[in-house]
Amino acid sequence: MKVEGDWLHHAGTQALCHALEAEGYQALFVGGCVRNALLGAPVNDIDIATDALPQTVTNIAEKQGFNAVPTGIDHGTVTVIAKGLAHEVTTFRQDVETNGRHATVRFATEVAMDAARRDFTMNALYARSDGAVVDPLGGLPDLRARRVRFVGDATQRITEDYLRILRFFRFFAWYGDPLLGLDAEGLAACAANSAGIEKLSRERVGAEFCKLLSAPDPSLAVASMAQSGILAAALPGADARALPIAVHFGLRSWQGRLAVLGGAVETLRLSRSDLAQITLIRKEVGNMRSPAELGYRFGADMAGVITLSRAAMLETPPPENWKAQVQLGAQAGLPISAADLMPAFQGAALGAQLRMLEDRWIASGFALTKADLLA
Repeated sequence: MKVEGDWLHHAGTQALCHALEAEGYQALFVGGCVRNALLGAPVNDIDIATDALPQTVTNIAEKQGFNAVPTGIDHGTVTVIAKGLAHEVTTFRQDVETNGRHATVRFATEVAMDAARRDFTMNALYARSDGAVVDPLGGLPDLRARRVRFVGDATQRITEDYLRILRFFRFFAWYGDPLLGLDAEGLAACAANSAGIEKLSRERVGAEFCKLLSAPDPSLAVASMAQSGILAAALPGADARALPIAVHFGLRSWQGRLAVLGGAVETLRLSRSDLAQITLIRKEVGNMRSPAELGYRFGADMAGVITLSRAAMLETPPPENWKAQVQLGAQAGLPISAADLMPAFQGAALGAQLRMLEDRWIASGFALTKADLLA
């Protein structure tokens, strides 16, 4: 079996692989690029595993005129920019010591050793520079079945890094077969070790929620998190019941989906922009502004997110014409300005009068003219 794709045949990618191979080292694509290529999904990042040590990788890359950056040198990773494309090149590794968050590693010489430390069998697939698949752990059947399964003993993999609990559900949401359901052994191990989530930084937990809720339909994964106690451990106070409704209504924004879940979102250490969006969605869900007014005040995209989030949380379909109303509001412009009210109104009175007239104009369906408002 071979992987295919434009990324595989990129001139820089092939030149880098051939340079490593010419010096007697292995150059194997690994992880997401192999998994996604086999599934027919987009490939965004190119990771290469090799038995060459980081300094050797750097020397070979620079000899070819490529730029080598030691982005993760302690863990054996060098980012090589070859003909404008970035490649994460990492030396084969073995875990020496783990504490549930970080691992101390040593370099290895065999691809099977490198594969054994990975999280899921579908991520332990490799491919040579010609695309030929290398499957040291027999993970290909799992990928074909869209079965997310831990490498080796699930409990051991989890206690090496408790973030793998959340990754288990995230990968199921993206790549799992809903009809097959979650792997029973993996689910049981996640539930049994859910207390380990407390050891994770809230930034890492927040990043996983962003990726999980960005999946086309994360409903089953999140429902399984709730049933197994994982959701409560990761996001106290969250409720998964409205999420499938939101997905059914077409809510795609992960911020909107997170707002629908509720819970202590402020503890996730999200960016200020993301947290501000979620806070606004939650506030406006209860304000009950019309879709048209939402469009006028917040723009079409945010108005759509608020409208669908509200419908999901109230378990009521959104208004039939909500999209048209949102667009109507988003394209509307208040026909008067503060200057039109001066000098009759000044200071606080000016602001109050302008807001009152704006409310009248919105209530009219944006129909009142400047003359109407100033009459």
